[in-house]
Amino acid sequence: MEADTRWNDVQKVLGYIAPICTTYDEDGIDVYFLNHRNRQQLGPRTDSKASGGYYNIHDAAAVDGIFKETRPRGGTPTGTRLSDILEPYVGSLEEAKRTGEQVKPVNIIVITDGEATVDPEDAIVRYARRLDQLGAPSHQVGIQFFQVGDSKQARQWLKDLDDQLRKHGIRDMVDTVTWGGFAARFFKTLSADAILKTVLGGVVRRLDRKPS
Repeated sequence: MEADTRWNDVQKVLGYIAPICTTYDEDGIDVYFLNHRNRQQLGPRTDSKASGGYYNIHDAAAVDGIFKETRPRGGTPTGTRLSDILEPYVGSLEEAKRTGEQVKPVNIIVITDGEATVDPEDAIVRYARRLDQLGAPSHQVGIQFFQVGDSKQARQWLKDLDDQLRKHGIRDMVDTVTWGGFAARFFKTLSADAILKTVLGGVVRRLDRKPS
């Protein structure tokens, strides 16, 4: 089935990028699903992280283990899950401003094959404005949306999301990648290279905007 193929593609991509990310951050990556919650916590969780995830994943074997117990189901409540992830993180930034502690920047990679049933636009705008109120640096939070599969509806939804976010005039913290547009010139499908290059490009772009 096509859905199984897309699911396997995501598994392979995450298995590939996990050890690469670990070379830059010894904590590895955290994995969250839209409609599945981890009931047996894998790895330590801090107060800055949402519940129900798989934490500190370092290699493909750990990714494979996660995907063996998880299958795609339900709707696409992207906005709800994004809020779940951003709320404790931004809350930790607000606490850190009071205590003077440092909080590591975060990149949230959203892999989707369809239009969201709960749109993330409001959540992104809300948290972007909270980051502005905190005076957080431009690279503190990055969100990258990647399309898996070639659904025209998913492609149009991501384009519309990008257009709508521009109208709000919020900080530049979101990238969208679809396979029917610019990205298709370089990557025919979702790939680890596409994700890593997009994330790195977004980080570099935001770092370049830091005041000297």
